[in-house]
Amino acid sequence: MGNADLRQLAVIETTPFEELDGDVVAVDAHNWLYKYLTTTVQWTREDVYTTPDGTEVANLVGIVQGLPKFLEHDLTPVFVWDGGVTDLKDEEIEQRREQRQRYEEQLEAAREAGEAIEAARLEARTQRLTASIHETSRELLDLLGVPQVEAPAEGEAQAAYMARVDDDVDFAGSDDYDCLLLGAPVTLRQLTSKGDPERMDFEATLEKHDLTWDQLVDVGILCGTDFNEGLSGFGPKTALAAIHEHGDLWGVLEAEGEHVEFADRIRELFLDPEVADDYDVDYEVSPDVDAAREYVVDEWHVDADEVARGFDRIEEAVTQTGLDRWT
Repeated sequence: MGNADLRQLAVIETTPFEELDGDVVAVDAHNWLYKYLTTTVQWTREDVYTTPDGTEVANLVGIVQGLPKFLEHDLTPVFVWDGGVTDLKDEEIEQRREQRQRYEEQLEAAREAGEAIEAARLEARTQRLTASIHETSRELLDLLGVPQVEAPAEGEAQAAYMARVDDDVDFAGSDDYDCLLLGAPVTLRQLTSKGDPERMDFEATLEKHDLTWDQLVDVGILCGTDFNEGLSGFGPKTALAAIHEHGDLWGVLEAEGEHVEFADRIRELFLDPEVADDYDVDYEVSPDVDAAREYVVDEWHVDADEVARGFDRIEEAVTQTGLDRWT
């Protein structure tokens, strides 16, 4: 998820949805979906998204409720899915797994104590993107005609790359601050929140702090990333001052008598990540709402009332967008 402390350095401003009409955003699918998954689980009755055989498909509810926000503003999403995860992230993944285990233990205790509100909160925190969630999410997005790209490695890296080199893609979309280190020219944040999104500007951030891209990555490494622990006592401002004083990561490490394992490789994961150029995307959302509704309600037994408004909004948005383009 990156280091949220980088917000202290990033140039971020709220941007009205009205200014994004007709644009395309490469969305970090895991980041976006996880937020809707956890929100659905926390605030929706379990029977709404659980099939008769006990399979949980809260992701389908989340997609139907979350997708209209793009379409109603004529902002085309391209969902970018993670491929393989670098082995340097193994420690981070293990830490998240251990944290989830602790939440699961707390959840069981809350259920036994009859603490419904606390149980709902912990249930949301124990969610993970299972194989079933991956498969059903892709199938529903396909029925809704939403473009999708399979990244060879990290989805956020692919999204940042597409925003940087693909003339048809205007933004990366993620709440992860790693998009800044990955060089996404502009990242739209808070796409799952109420109100207008935030716009995080890469070049403006470099200019504000008189940094090169390499140096910005070095600041990130000093603070800590998903691939390494930061140096003790180094937050964004301390790291920034140290890079200005010593020039780069190596100068800081030498001055501090410190070492970052695999530092060269971590740098490359941000500056030259594994990405794909051979994706084939039609940047036009063309949903089959009837087929999508049948898939969610009939095949996966989601409460029809829970998704009715979402499907209506999708249908209305696509119709209105089509009219607007011809007037």
